[in-house]
Amino acid sequence: MRHGIIAAALAVIFAPMGGGAAAGPIESACLRSERGADRALCGCIQSVADRTLARSEQRQAARFFRDPQRAQDVRMSDRDFWARYTAFGSAAERSCAS
Repeated sequence: MRHGIIAAALAVIFAPMGGGAAAGPIESACLRSERGADRALCGCIQSVADRTLARSEQRQAARFFRDPQRAQDVRMSDRDFWARYTAFGSAAERSCAS
């Protein structure tokens, strides 16, 4: 079940291809998403983002939760960012699956 939630929370990464006051941009977007992710999962994903993405990249990635088309546009136009973003997604899936 938890793996399914992670997959849903990170689905925006692959869509183009097929808490609290201290929350980072990824965690906040995750908590607001319609995917039903919980605070612990969103916090785990944010923790991975803190290790793998610059803060500006986190803000850019957080926008994908609201606008999946933006992810497609970035995927086509910024290959360097997209490579770091997909690496983040893979790391988050591995780290937060338990």
